[in-house]
Amino acid sequence: QVQLVESGGGLVQPGGSVRVSCAVSGRSISTNAVGWFRQAPGKEREFVAGISAGGRSTYYADSVKGRFTISRDNAKNTVYLQMNSLKPEDTAVYYCAARIFPTFTSRSAQPKEFPYWGQGTQVTVSS
Repeated sequence: QVQLVESGGGLVQPGGSVRVSCAVSGRSISTNAVGWFRQAPGKEREFVAGISAGGRSTYYADSVKGRFTISRDNAKNTVYLQMNSLKPEDTAVYYCAARIFPTFTSRSAQPKEFPYWGQGTQVTVSS
């Protein structure tokens, strides 16, 4: 059974940075594409970033492109999301999720493509 646990969220000032992590247990995540999603109160869960199993391919939502960076360390079974130049509209619960497949394409950027989910970590951007 694959378990994903997010950490690293918190309160950040506008313009600030934070890195959230997704630690995976149960088995190696090295053959699975992983994505980050977020959900703000009253809104649907939305795709943020995705990374292929080997880490060579990454994808970003237009709203975070140039500000967020997804990466992974398969030796540590961990995936990261570095968030810079944060805005109040980035406030949400951030979830990591894993696909069954190693690849990630723009068509993968939907919650239904991910069977494994973490419990989420809150990121609040406010002064």
